[in-house]
Formats: sequence, structure tokens, C-alpha cells
Amino acid sequence: MPRITDSDPAVRAAPNRLLGQPVPTAPNRLLGQPVPTAPNRVWVGDITYLPRQGGGWLYLAVWLDRCSRKIVGWDVRETMPEGLVSEALRRALTVRRPPVGLVVHSGQGRQYTATRFKDLVAKLGALQSMSRRGNCYDNAHVESFWSRFKAELLDGGSFPGLEEAKLEISHHIAYYDAERRHSALGYL
Repeated sequence: MPRITDSDPAVRAAPNRLLGQPVPTAPNRLLGQPVPTAPNRVWVGDITYLPRQGGGWLYLAVWLDRCSRKIVGWDVRETMPEGLVSEALRRALTVRRPPVGLVVHSGQGRQYTATRFKDLVAKLGALQSMSRRGNCYDNAHVESFWSRFKAELLDGGSFPGLEEAKLEISHHIAYYDAERRHSALGYL
């Protein structure tokens, strides 16, 4: 298996113009807060890597409603620019139309700290929230989703390509949102 190195242009991270300076992050607005009792109050987001046949990855971003556990928006791409999480959020907004004050929670990845993403969140009247650095427990709801999603959809396999992935992901999320029972919701 070939070794992946930083010199490989396919995997090299974009240069950080603020190299050496901390990137400003949003506070964690979920710490100590109970799970919302109504949908469209808190959405949690994350990105995962999906294996591609023949090597390489696809990148899937989701926004999950913390109350209903439904996936309210998603996008999958062959790269993971800021637009990946923004497009997933835009899709959620066109379907859900949440009230002003929605909390949009994520990790501290560069997609979520990007100026364009922060501007989108502010324009919506939403409040950005971020997990503490390196603490996956702060985003446990979406981490739990990833665990089930990968076990149920991939079962150790991979996707032939982007279009096949979009179709399979679309079907699985429709099943997950409409039919799958959730232990956190009393198997409703």
C-alpha cells in the first residue's frame, strides 16, 4: 500500500493564513444544557470520511436535529471545503425553516471556523456553538449517528463513486428519518 505523505497534493491541507495564531472559535452553548424538547432548536453537525472503491475517500457532512434525531441536511463531496458544511446547512434550512436563535453546534474543524460559514450562520440569526477541542463527547449525538450509519450502510464496504454514494446515502437517510427507531426516543 502506498504511503500517504504531506507532499501528496490530494491530501495536503490548505495553507493556514493565520499559521501560528489560534483560530477564533465559538463557545460551547450545549454544555450543561438539557436536550431540547422541541425540534429545530439545536442542530449538531459533523463530517465523516467514507471509503471509496479503489482507494480514496468521499466526505459526508450532516446536520442532525438534537431533539428529533432526524438528519435535517446533508451533502457529500470528493473534497471537504467549507462549502460542504454550508451546503448541508442550506439544504436543512430550505426544508425546516427554524426560528431565529437556532443553535448550530459542531467541532472546531476549519470548515466550521471559516469566515463564510460563520457569516452564513450569523445571517440566519442562528447562534454558533463549538465542541471543546478534541472532545468528541461534546458532539455525542452526531458521533452516535455516524457509528450506526456506517455499520448499517457500509458494513465494512465502500462506495464505487460519488453518484452511487449520493443515491445510497439519500435512501439510508430517508429510512433513518422516517422508519428507524431510536433508543434515545424510547424506540419511537
